[in-house]
Parts: sequence; C-alpha cells; structure tokens
Amino acid sequence: MTAAGKTVLWWGRFDPEYSRNRILRQAYAALGWQIADFRPWLSVLGDVEAVVRGAARADLVHVPCFRQRDIAAARRYARRHGLPLLVDPLISAYDKQVFERGKLVEGSPPAQRLLRAERLLLQAADAVLADTPEHARFFAGTLGVDPARLHVVYVGAEEALFAPGAAGTPNPIPEVLFYGSFIPLQGPEVIVEAARRYQGPPVRWTLLGDGPLRDRCQRQASGLDTVTFASWVPYALLPARIRQADILLGVFGTTPKAQRVIPNKVFQALACGKPLVTCRAPAYPDELLEFENSGIRWVPAGDAGALARAVAELAAQPQQRAARGAQARASYEQFFAAERVREQLRAALAGRALRRE
Repeated sequence: MTAAGKTVLWWGRFDPEYSRNRILRQAYAALGWQIADFRPWLSVLGDVEAVVRGAARADLVHVPCFRQRDIAAARRYARRHGLPLLVDPLISAYDKQVFERGKLVEGSPPAQRLLRAERLLLQAADAVLADTPEHARFFAGTLGVDPARLHVVYVGAEEALFAPGAAGTPNPIPEVLFYGSFIPLQGPEVIVEAARRYQGPPVRWTLLGDGPLRDRCQRQASGLDTVTFASWVPYALLPARIRQADILLGVFGTTPKAQRVIPNKVFQALACGKPLVTCRAPAYPDELLEFENSGIRWVPAGDAGALARAVAELAAQPQQRAARGAQARASYEQFFAAERVREQLRAALAGRALRRE
C-alpha cells in the first residue's frame, strides 16, 4: 500500500503510550500515513459502535498488540467496508497462558479452546506482524498463520529518548541494572542467584520494577547487601536511569518465549550505548549472535554462574566499558534502528494481502 493520502485506523482498547505502539505510530507517520484512533467501549460490539459513533474513514485497520479481544469486531468492520486488516499481536494469548504462566495445561480442553479461538482470530487477518523471525515461526507453526501474511517488524527503541549520554564520572562501584516486570521470561531469580555466586570486583546489583516474582526475589536476596530493589521510574525518566548504570541486564528465563523475543530493555540498553548481558536466543539476527564486538555478552538461559562470570569480566575491565558501550550502540544502529523498523513496516504494508487497488 502506498501511503500518499492514506489513513490507518488504530482499533481497540489499546494503550497508545506502550512503547511498541508509540514506535509503530511514529513509523506510520514517518511513512506518510495519517493515524486515526477508534477505542470501543465494548470490544465485542466494536463494529456496531464504529457505525453508531462514526469511526474515521480509513484505508487500513490496525489492531495493536495484546488486543486479540478486538480482532473479531475489527474484522467484521473491515470486511463490511472493504478494508484490509493488519494485526500486531506481539504475544500469543495461548503461549502466555500455557507455556509462560502455566495457568492452562497443554492439551487440556481449556487450552485447546484457547488455541482454536486464537488461531481463528489471527488467521482472519490479512497481515500479521511479528517482532522477531522466531515469533513469526511460532505464529505460523502453532497458530496456523499463512507465512505469506507474516511480516517481521522489530520493536526497536524511541531514539528521541533512548540515546547515549555525555561521558560522566564513572561510578566508584559499578552498578549492574535490571529493570522489568519480574515475570518468568525475564528470569529475575537467576539474577539474584548470580549476585549470590558473584566473585569479582565490587559491584552493586539493582533490580528495578515490580511483578509476580519480586517478593520471591527479595526473599532470595536476604542477606545480600550488594542487591537493591527499587520502584519503577516514569517512562520519560528511564533513559536517564539507564545511563546512570554501568552494565545493563536483559533476560535470563528458560521459558520457550524467552527464546522467541527480543525484550524492550535490550533495544533500549543498546540504544543508550550500554554494555549488555543477556541470554543467547535464536530471536536475534545470526550476524549479531556471532559478532565478537557487539557490546553484548551472551550467556545461556537460566545459567546464574555464567551471568556472574560475565558481569565479573566486565567489572574487571572499567577502561573498556566505554568502548563496549559504543559497540552496543553500533549494534543497535546496524540491526534495530528506527530506519530499519520503518523499512520493515513499509515492506509489510506493501504485501500482496493488504492491497486493495
């Protein structure tokens, strides 16, 4: 689809401030699209509301991340008006409930019902975005999405916010920073265990955020005076908080999804030019995984000992941290920069399934 004079209708009860949504909206705008929003009061009746309330005229309907509940109504509206439907699920509800949270047992009747429902929803879309090639393979293999309708668009980072800062005075004791929602994918308990096993130059471990595993991690960290837990900071202040730290941590969980995603914090740390330690996963470009001077130290998922050793090596080489940070930023620019995200979105919008000419 060419963008000249076109409008994309963002549909659903979505959060426009969530980073994936912010970045995609910026990419649409950079490609020349006008953006209109329609937020139904009730997801299931969204198509009826759109008629009653008068949704903006559009050339494409976009259902943003996490909004599987809005797809059915968006599909009916799009078909009624001859519009293509693009869905950006970001995560699978089936994957989340069965493999990530363990709330449903694989193969059980509730799990099978959820799987069938999500398959029908995603297969109804004209195009589906995936944040990594591994996630695209999952959407195709497990959820039955036609590979020809799948398009990879990396999450990236908001470069107006997440950028390297001016060189300052190094922290006398290096800070190792993790921030997140304390879910199994992130493996925060692996970080605490790494802090317990750590043998190297003095460092401070800071775990920032909140979530289901935080209480467990705090109990696990009992007696470790090198580990501090902190509350969330506002999104606008997060880049400055990243720049204050010396070494950034990604994710270390052993869940299947941990191998399929590249988390926000990875893009943001690289964009800020900070040395990063995270688990090795096939979600990353092969060239980046094999590149020696990427600014990233790869460790096996769930391996607290390997994490402790990687941090110790970085802490023992303070004179090289600035160079490693520059390498991290260079990796971001090569693989994940806003221009790359825009081109991936442009390719998705040009796909045959979205053409209505």
